[in-house]
Parts: sequence; structure tokens; C-alpha cells
Amino acid sequence: MTVNQILSRKGNAIYSVVSTITVYEAIKTMGEKNIGAILVIEDGILKGIMSERDYARKIVLKGKASKDTLVKEIMEEKVITVKPTDNLDYCMELMTIRRVRHLPVMDENLVLGIISIGDVVMAIIEVQKNTIAHLDSYISGSKA
Repeated sequence: MTVNQILSRKGNAIYSVVSTITVYEAIKTMGEKNIGAILVIEDGILKGIMSERDYARKIVLKGKASKDTLVKEIMEEKVITVKPTDNLDYCMELMTIRRVRHLPVMDENLVLGIISIGDVVMAIIEVQKNTIAHLDSYISGSKA
């Protein structure tokens, strides 16, 4: 299964903010959209990503105020991205090694969507279920 297949199932809604709003405003948007990370896009260009983890580690644990801190102060600027043609194994490896939970999907310089670790795990489980069903069918001699 590829990233594109995940996006086709979950949808490719893209939620973003600009870097000059407060962290509070960004977190509020994330809460309203029920998402764990939000892209920072300006003039159509991906500039960064801000996650709940960034908020917890760079605001809460440092005693800063989210209403006084701008997104650009805590966002991750070195965004790790994937292509629509990348496969699940690559995404899982990338997320594990780089310790990220969200991967924006890019084609050239265009953001097509975002996938989370949850999306990847659900897709892997689905692939495994299909494999098990086919193996059961093969072993029992019936057609799936």
C-alpha cells in the first residue's frame, strides 16, 4: 500500500496556519479539527509543522505562555515529508528513526495531505488482515 492509497481512504484535508499567529490560536484550531499537528504554510509554501508534542515540550514544560508565543518560535522548520508513491514500510521506518508522528505528503512543492502514525498503523493492519485471509483461503483450499 502506498501513501496515495492512504490519502484516498482518509481524505486529503489540509489544515494550516501562518507562523505569525500565536501558539494558542494554532492549538485552538488543532482542537477544533481534532488533529495532533498542523502545517505552517505561507504563500503556498510549506514552512514548518507544529505538533502537540512541540506545544508540550516548548511551551508547557518551559513555563511559556501560549498566548504570548508565536508559532514560528516553536514550529519544526526541517519538515520530513513523503511522496504519494512511497510505501508503508518506508513511512513506518521514517517515523520510527526520525521520531515523528506526522508526515506531510508532497508532490514537487505542493502539499497533497498529511498522514499520521495512526493512519500508517491502520493501513498495515488492513494489509495484514488481507494477507491472513488469503493464506487461510490458500491453506483451506477455498477461494477468497
